[in-house]
Amino acid sequence: MLKKAGVNRMRKRFEEELEALNEELVKMGTIVEQAIALGTKAILEQDGKVISLVRELEEQTNEMEKQIESRALRIILSQQPAARDLRLISTALKMIRDMERIGDQALDISEIAVHFEGKTFIKKPVHIMMMSEQAVKMVNQSVDAFVKHDIDLAQQVISADDIIDDLFVTVRQELIDLIRDNPDNGEQAMDFMMVAKYLERIGDHAVNIAEWVIFHRTGLYKDQKSQSISNS
Repeated sequence: MLKKAGVNRMRKRFEEELEALNEELVKMGTIVEQAIALGTKAILEQDGKVISLVRELEEQTNEMEKQIESRALRIILSQQPAARDLRLISTALKMIRDMERIGDQALDISEIAVHFEGKTFIKKPVHIMMMSEQAVKMVNQSVDAFVKHDIDLAQQVISADDIIDDLFVTVRQELIDLIRDNPDNGEQAMDFMMVAKYLERIGDHAVNIAEWVIFHRTGLYKDQKSQSISNS
């Protein structure tokens, strides 16, 4: 009886640690979402002063990564999780790598805003802002899919990558046309191109997170899924 009570206490403690892990992941996701939105807002408003705010968020992201790594390793060492629980923890560790990179790329975007200060836009960055909104949505949904163990939502994130890729193609063509019309547009066009590329990469990281969510639920990562489908 005492042994059973001890096992129950250990399981309750384990579940509390997993819940704390989920909460930290959600917090980290919220921070990187804010960083993306602020970085692209800095472009739209041509405000290089936002860099300090985005850098602060990026530093918080780095700190969150360390905290989550520490908690995950503590769970593994102290709780000896079963295979399914171990997949959850390893998924969390993979996710924070992608979120940390998202934070870096949001900072890169904000740093480009300095180049736009005091200048007239060669074109209003309408499609870039659409890319930003889509990137934030994908990051939010990918983390939400993990917390809710929702494979369907993870699949939606993967499918949504086509939207951000199509927007990138649109931005690229617009910038090519602007340079063709006037070579003097080249410098600003390249800055816009870099912003669009960073946003496309953020979308790719959100897809990575979604792929790891599916791994957590099924035990299959994308390469294994493709092989499984081809063999069926």
